Amino acid sequence: MPLSYRELVQGLQRLGLPAGKPVIAHASLKSFGEVRGGAETLLGALLGVFPHLMMPTHTYQTMLIPEEGPADNAIQYGSGRDQNAMAVFFTPDLPADPLMGILPEVLRKHPQAKRSTHPILSFAGVGVDETLTTQTLAEPLAPIRVLNEEEGWVLLLGVDHTVNTSIHYAEKLAGRRQFVRWALTPGGVVECPGFPGCSLGFEKAAPLLQAVTRETMIGTARVRALPLTEMTGLLVAALQEDPLAFLCDDPTCERCAATRQALARE
Repeated sequence: MPLSYRELVQGLQRLGLPAGKPVIAHASLKSFGEVRGGAETLLGALLGVFPHLMMPTHTYQTMLIPEEGPADNAIQYGSGRDQNAMAVFFTPDLPADPLMGILPEVLRKHPQAKRSTHPILSFAGVGVDETLTTQTLAEPLAPIRVLNEEEGWVLLLGVDHTVNTSIHYAEKLAGRRQFVRWALTPGGVVECPGFPGCSLGFEKAAPLLQAVTRETMIGTARVRALPLTEMTGLLVAALQEDPLAFLCDDPTCERCAATRQALARE
């Protein structure tokens, strides 16, 4: 039987999150199995339980690779001529990258949704208008900082920590290396500092975070919720103890390699 709106709401309520707290969500619709009404039903259930909801609506399709730039930036300058030719201009109505999944795009198009204006790392949400306005080119993770200050929650709906954008905020607080990227906008090419590292090793943090994780099953989806402040505190402490923690194991990963090299020099 397909999951109904009521079953989704009841499952989300089982998590027992404090009423009114903002939530940043990451979701895989297919992880739930069949949902009656699809992504719109899942989004409706989320907003019914969490009226202050934010999701990343990143747009990697705007990115360019220049011929030259700052050193030790985990990028091969001059290698993106084909990619650059296919880059698109960022506009507020540019669809979220398909890598984000279907739900962020459905949220972006919600009649009450607002979206931040970062040309690569935008967020969209309902009931988080002021939070979204804090994002700047210099501080792309500012909306997560605000949710952290407001004791918000991270919600993982059928996905793992490799898509948990908030871990990047903990990396920043711990002093982990950030990068520079470039994006195409109607006003020209803009430099985007504060670009985070690789997230493919983030599921390594799951055992550390288990103590503050609430979990339930909704249909076939494993749903986890974590208090952002406690999660961030645990991660920052772990990164300060082991600056190599949560890096991925792919030897070809440029960002993780650059982080290791920077730490080795220090």
